[in-house]
Amino acid sequence: MNPILFHLAFPVSDIEQTKDYYGRGLGCDIGRETRHAVILNLYGHQLVAHLTDEPLTPQRGIYPRHFGLIFTAEADWQALCDRAQQQQLQFYQQPKRRFPGDVTEHRTFFLQDPFYNLMEFKFYAHPEAIFGSHELAAIGDR
Repeated sequence: MNPILFHLAFPVSDIEQTKDYYGRGLGCDIGRETRHAVILNLYGHQLVAHLTDEPLTPQRGIYPRHFGLIFTAEADWQALCDRAQQQQLQFYQQPKRRFPGDVTEHRTFFLQDPFYNLMEFKFYAHPEAIFGSHELAAIGDR
């Protein structure tokens, strides 16, 4: 099977600020753009930021809406974490280790872009926890 790419569209209120945050800040390549939208390459996945006139407001907590990546190499997760810190991006939740000692143990951090979109970046200690381990009922915070 050929590679399949993930696509996500999300709201923003300023295209130039979006390009700065995602391009300079996160290291995304900037793709096609119009006055109303810009395509971003986030580690080979397509994000499309669409300009909206609707008021953008922060949500309370990380649920129900956030998006992000799961790294398969801890060094790659750490490199992005280091970049976010060096670029002084706003951390919604600081880097931490969740559920240490469990099959679902993972390193995680959350960023909040200037438009209140939350992004989570993870690395699982046990890859089978990404999709498997059906015997475990826990998803998210306990």
